[in-house]
Formats: sequence, structure tokens, C-alpha cells
Amino acid sequence: MRPATEQEIRASFANCTQGEAKRLPMPRDLADTPWPHLDFLGWRDLRAPDRAYLVAPRGDTLIGLMLRTAATPKSLLRWNFCSLCLTTHQAGGVTLMTARKGGDAGRQGNSAGLYLCADLSCSQYIRGTKTPTTGARIEESLTVEEQIERMVAKLGQFLHKLAV
Repeated sequence: MRPATEQEIRASFANCTQGEAKRLPMPRDLADTPWPHLDFLGWRDLRAPDRAYLVAPRGDTLIGLMLRTAATPKSLLRWNFCSLCLTTHQAGGVTLMTARKGGDAGRQGNSAGLYLCADLSCSQYIRGTKTPTTGARIEESLTVEEQIERMVAKLGQFLHKLAV
């Protein structure tokens, strides 16, 4: 992913108002972000634990999503894995994150969701630069590059489903 400025990130949000985008908190360590090792930028809102943000490249532009996290049901307190990177986590390390759809569907309250790593560090898990505190990566025969391609494709399908 190419480096992005705060202004570019705020302008990329497709499923919230401009006012909401102006007020959302930026990642604390934006200046130290390892851009070449990311396929998307994701962070949690420290002031509102039920909110998360994801910004992904789409062609030459960026597309940002405001996400809501669901309360983790007891059934997910066991081992679960992320839909994007297939990293396993225990006890809330994976959470359902939903995003409002674009256009009329979003204004009517429609949304779509994915089970994602709660810390949104999928790119780092795939590359092996971060290991889950309670979990592991599933052993795969795919190369790291193929795993990255699969993750990017799944994220693209999610964005398409949201029509943003």
C-alpha cells in the first residue's frame, strides 16, 4: 500500500458523512505506519470500542469504511479464524465487523459484515511480522504472495458487496 496522508484517509470514507470523516480519530502512529507491508490500513477507535476503520487501495485511489463491531457472543470465545487472513484467535480475537452499504441501501440501514482479526493486523499476520497473542496461522501450501492475493480478493468482494 502506498503511504497516505491524514487528509487522503479522511477523504476516502465512502459510508459516512464528511462531518463524521472529519471527526473520526486517526491511528496514533500514522507517521510510523509500515506502508509497504500493508494491504490495507485498519485501526480501532480507542474512545469507542465498537468502532473500527479500514482504508484500502482501489486502483489509484483509496476507499475507507467505518465499521461497527458486534459484541462477541459466547460461541466465539473459543478458537475462530479471520475471514481475510485465516489467522486463528481465541477469546474475542476475531469479531464480526459490519459496514453500512453505500447509496440508498445504506440510508435504509442495510449493511454487510465479515469476521476479522479484532486488531485488523491481517497483513502483518500473513507476512509473519506479527504473531497472534492467543492463536496461530493456519499452515498453508500457498506462498505468502498467494495468501496476500487471496486476502486482497476477499476484501475486494466485501467492498463490492457494500457497493462502495
